[in-house]
Amino acid sequence: MDIRPIRTEADYKATLKEISALMESDPDLGTPEGDRLDILATLVQAYEAKHMPITAPDPVEAIKFRMDQNGMSVKDLEPIIGKSNRVYEVLSRKRPLTLAMIRRLHKGLGIPAEVLIAETAAV
Repeated sequence: MDIRPIRTEADYKATLKEISALMESDPDLGTPEGDRLDILATLVQAYEAKHMPITAPDPVEAIKFRMDQNGMSVKDLEPIIGKSNRVYEVLSRKRPLTLAMIRRLHKGLGIPAEVLIAETAAV
């Protein structure tokens, strides 16, 4: 079994291609092909974690995303944030989230608090 670390983008792409081919053959666990697939997938995960980290979303974008997911309107956020003008100010980044808003957004929409307390990106 000739397996090497993934050090470059070319190594990464070649490994993904090999993983794809192995997945098409659907090897059984415990077979040499199944073990190879498992090892290559672990190497890809390690490479992606180091070179392609996933950053937390912007708080306002997280709120908008959850609104879109749940088919919500500005009116639906009024019990959580306040009157519609305040909701618009938050969504347009003109008003920061308060601690009370963060708590209610976390509890009401299930948005992680650590996402909501992050700095809001300037537009």
